This record gives sequence, C-alpha cells and structure tokens, in this order.
Amino acid sequence: MSQRVIIHIDMDAFFVSVEELSDPSLKGKPVVVGGNPNQRGVVAAASYAARKFGVHSAMPIREAYKRCPQAIFLHGNPKHYMDYSRRVKVTLQQFSPLVEMASIDEAYLDITGCERLLGSPLQAAHTLHETVYAETSLPCSIGIGTSRLIAKISSGLAKPNGLLKVEPGAEAAFLAPLDIARMPGIGKVTQQKLHQLGISKIGQIAAVDAAYLNRHFGKNGSALAGKAQGLDSGAWFSTGFTSNDQPKSISNETTFPEDTKDPELIAATLAHLVQLVARRLREHELWTRTIQIKLRYENFQTLTRSKTLDEPTQLDTTILPTVRSLFKRHHYRNRAIRLLGVNVGSLQNHQSQAQLFESDNSEQWTHALQAVDSLRDRFGESAVGFAAAMKHGRREIVHENPAALAGNKRSNDD
Repeated sequence: MSQRVIIHIDMDAFFVSVEELSDPSLKGKPVVVGGNPNQRGVVAAASYAARKFGVHSAMPIREAYKRCPQAIFLHGNPKHYMDYSRRVKVTLQQFSPLVEMASIDEAYLDITGCERLLGSPLQAAHTLHETVYAETSLPCSIGIGTSRLIAKISSGLAKPNGLLKVEPGAEAAFLAPLDIARMPGIGKVTQQKLHQLGISKIGQIAAVDAAYLNRHFGKNGSALAGKAQGLDSGAWFSTGFTSNDQPKSISNETTFPEDTKDPELIAATLAHLVQLVARRLREHELWTRTIQIKLRYENFQTLTRSKTLDEPTQLDTTILPTVRSLFKRHHYRNRAIRLLGVNVGSLQNHQSQAQLFESDNSEQWTHALQAVDSLRDRFGESAVGFAAAMKHGRREIVHENPAALAGNKRSNDD
C-alpha cells in the first residue's frame, strides 16, 4: 500500500499579490487590504513589507495604521480574488482529482499513489509550485507530509514562496521543537490552558500521557495527543479527505463604522446580509433549516440566537422574516449595535418532499431570485435587491470566503 502523501498549498499574501498584478507599483511596499485606516474592520491581508511592522491578518485596521501609518490601505476587490482562486483550483485539479479547498487561498491535495504520473512527492510539489506561478503569476508556499496537519504546518514554515517536505516517520521529531501556536486547531483558550500546565512546545504535549490531557481538555485531549504525533485528529482533521467544496454553514456579517441605534440602518443591514447569504445558498444548490443572527454591542458583548424552520429554504423571502423576528425578540432596544451577522446552517442539497408538491408561489420566487443573482453577477451585488436593503450603505467587506466562493473555512477547536 502506498504511503499517504498530502500537499498543502497556501498562496502568499493572496489578496495583496492579486492587487500587485493590477498595480505593479505596489510591489515591495507596505500594503494592507481590508479598508481605510479610519474605518472599523480587520486586516484581510498584509504584504510582507507591512508585516515587518507587526501588521497581520485579523488585526483591527486602526491598529494596523498605528503600527504602519505609511502603509497603502486598500478596500480590496473580492471579485478579482474569487476569479484567481478559481484559477488556482483549476491548476490544482491537473495534479489530483482530490482537491480540498480549505479557504479562498489554501487547499489540500491527496497525491497518494501518483508517483508514476507525477514523480516523487518532492518532484510533484516542485512542478506544482512552478505551474501555479506560470498560470496565475502568483507566489505560493507548499508543504508535503503524511497528513493534512503536517502538510499545513510545513507550508507555513516554508513561507514565503518556499517548499518543505517532512519525511515519513519524522513527524514527531519535526513537531517537537515548535511552539504550540503552530498547531492548527489550537485557539487562544487552549493555548492559555496549556501554558498554565507548563506546556509551550508541541513536543511537551507528545510527552505527557493522553489520560492527563483528557482530564484537562475533555474530548479534545485525545485530539491534542494525536496532533502532537503528526496525525489528523480532532475537529475537521478527523474527517476523511474529500474534494467536496460544499460549506457546512454560510454566514455574512458587518461592523458598523460607528455604533448605531438607527432602526432604519439596522433593518437595511439585516436585509442586505440575508441577500448575501441566500445568494450563496442558491449558488451551492443548498437549502437551510437553521437561521441564526449575531449581535455585538458597543461593549463587545456578543449574543447569537437561532431558529429551526419546519421546512428547508434558500429564499430571501423566507429567511428575512425569520431574521427580523429573531432580532425583534432578542435585541436590547436601548443598546447601540457594533456588529450584525446572519448565519444559516443544517444545510442539505435537496428540498423536502412536501415542498416539491406545494402549490404556493415559492417556485416563482425561486425563478425571480435566480434572475436577480444573474444581474448581480453582471453588475455587482448592489445592482438589484430588496428595497429594504438599499439603505444599508455598506460595500462588501473583503473576507476569507466571499459570496460565490466554494470553500470550507476551518475554525479553531476553541
């Protein structure tokens, strides 16, 4: 049986690299994608020149400006990023039918047993590295290992524009000296607990008894023990490799420039978020039964509330009333809102039997909204939509999985 070979490819400063193709004068300069420095929001990507000043993704834009005021701040162009992401995926599929998109700018390939076609794993990775650049003009970093976990950590250490292979059998030794923050799936909460136990290196996790980890971390203890040995364990790592790009949930959220109590602005923003989410449902040919809203107030208190529908839907006209009802029941009216979000889950790729025989106007709405989606494809998200959404005044914020992009965004175990 062939030794398992997994490649992880991570596009280097992806959003910035795409911007540099449109404007070569940006090359070598500190560039931050995500918004203007006087706006709320977070950094979606930072050039390596900006990173030297401590700027990194997910950092508040205003903090990025404090650290690097000379940086060039860009809103970004989600459509361009989606186009290049698709081009990257097409290139990857030339090397393996098993391509798992982890996000807009990273993917896993299973090339197990492909030596006769692609050569050794290292040769295959070199060819992939050169082909991606030849077909997209974008730099990337590649990691090779016997698991997704090892491949992902390797690509991170190979940045920028590098390649790193961990030989079979060397996984534990490779991981041992690395900081625990390098391990995918370990969030800040788990890191803090590990530090309290005197553990700062991955090798220290591997050295303790699994029962000890289970006592302190419950079911995640066994996952930590497995990861420390280089195994795919815990959360999404425990699932089999799949080329299925269907998301497990779909969400959109927005942060207001200033905290607001304005009912008209709030209503318009909720309608706009529903439009984005429902469109992505139809693009993936998915239906949802669970609708959730997210509220964050001026003091950063955050609450989520959800409702499960009797029948699955992919229609704005069904999701929006549910969202409005959840908001009305759970919003503290005297509190200013900082952030709003809409999430749909319990996704399925078919309607219910009952819906197939319904005689209401849902089919008419489906056709109408599909036509609306086509107009948005041609003229942009703001070209057409609910009248209630037109006053939201928000442009799409660049984030890891924009509307219309297939991809399985991974989250931390925490």
